[in-house]
Amino acid sequence: MTYRERMRELGCIVVMPTYNNAGTLACVIGDVLQYAEDVLVVNDGSTDATQSILEQIDGIRIHSYAENRGKGHALKCGLKLAYEWGFRYALTIDSDGQHYADDIPAFIERIEQVPDSLLIGARNLTADNMPSKNTFANRFSNFWYRVETGQRLEDTQSGFRLYPLRKLQNIRFLTTRYEFEVEIIVRAAWRGVRVENLPIKVYYPPQEERVSHFRPLRDFTRISILNTVLVLYALLFYYPWRFLRALTAENIHDFFDRNLIHSSESNLRMACSMGWGVFCGIIPLWGYQMIFAFATAHLMRLNKIVAVVFSNVSIPPMIPLILFGSLWTGARLLGEEIAFSFREVDFALLANFMKQYLVGSVVLAAVAGCAVALVGYLLMVLCKRNK
Repeated sequence: MTYRERMRELGCIVVMPTYNNAGTLACVIGDVLQYAEDVLVVNDGSTDATQSILEQIDGIRIHSYAENRGKGHALKCGLKLAYEWGFRYALTIDSDGQHYADDIPAFIERIEQVPDSLLIGARNLTADNMPSKNTFANRFSNFWYRVETGQRLEDTQSGFRLYPLRKLQNIRFLTTRYEFEVEIIVRAAWRGVRVENLPIKVYYPPQEERVSHFRPLRDFTRISILNTVLVLYALLFYYPWRFLRALTAENIHDFFDRNLIHSSESNLRMACSMGWGVFCGIIPLWGYQMIFAFATAHLMRLNKIVAVVFSNVSIPPMIPLILFGSLWTGARLLGEEIAFSFREVDFALLANFMKQYLVGSVVLAAVAGCAVALVGYLLMVLCKRNK
């Protein structure tokens, strides 16, 4: 069976966004047609000869619009059309000649082994003529992808990808330009889609022959803003959700067995790690408790894993109790009534509310942390845990 037949059997279409790449477009499409019967080219408002070139090529589907709206918008249009036409997968490839169509078989063979995964072509970042700004941008993106998902990838910016269309439905994306390719893989990972790299070849022409529509200042700013939003969402919702899902009897038993009962560290250090984690989870650093717990536990030479796990005391079911407990504690310490009212809200009330909350949360965190450390130490001693 040929690869064209295997792609048709898999329900895979090639989606190619293009903007002012008339010099390489026809050659790239010709190479792709050797491996795929179904090809959709999305003309993102090109102002060169792109449209006339497309109209002269038989056997492809064309979707065009007059105004350039960004690569992300072109990809979203292509993926949406592919899904509506009944395709299961969409393989995306850039039209600038950077990618080699003879890498398509590697995507097909891999997706047959791991169905409904999201595959990203991993370029050789040490290749000749690789622009230094591309190397930096990719490492920057790789770092934030790991922060946002807890997963590691070698290349998060390659446009040579295979998307599982059914798994990506009903996601409302925030972006429409280059940053879309970062957002979609993060959101896919949050949905539980397997995301992995696949080695590919890459061609970077000499500097004077390159055609790039990437605007460093503008696009890098957009990517940075997107990563800020994604990190906040991951810390506030994704990681707590993952923690809750992992709270099975078996996982809890394994964690205590591995990190507490059979740990080589002393009872005192383990108890301090637990107490410090609870302290970090209650103090008013919403969204950054785990990062703060990890960094400070490292500096104090405590058990970082235990501290981070116990900092998850601020998971959603506990948040109302922590907020009210902090407010109540602060009001009692300051000898005031609780500053909370739905009937009247003004700056003085909000200022008093924040004062009570900040004071109470720190005191509550210290008391709760000490209590957990004491109880943990006594339990380990009573259980005759080995040092």
